[in-house]
Amino acid sequence: MPRKSDSYLKNYQKLKKIAETMREPDEPDIDQLVVMVSEATKAYKNCQVRIEAVEKALGLAEEGSNDTLG
Repeated sequence: MPRKSDSYLKNYQKLKKIAETMREPDEPDIDQLVVMVSEATKAYKNCQVRIEAVEKALGLAEEGSNDTLG
């Protein structure tokens, strides 16, 4: 089972590769474009889930440290 950070990095790299492919001056094959958009959407959602989990963990850590101060 891949580590969650590997999953994030893998999905982020996939997004970068798709973006680079779409920026190429050649006209993309419309069938490939549909596949690329679908893959990019999945990769984006996976990255977003990880980012939200990290934000939540950081928020909980900050709230926990404020309790000990006050």
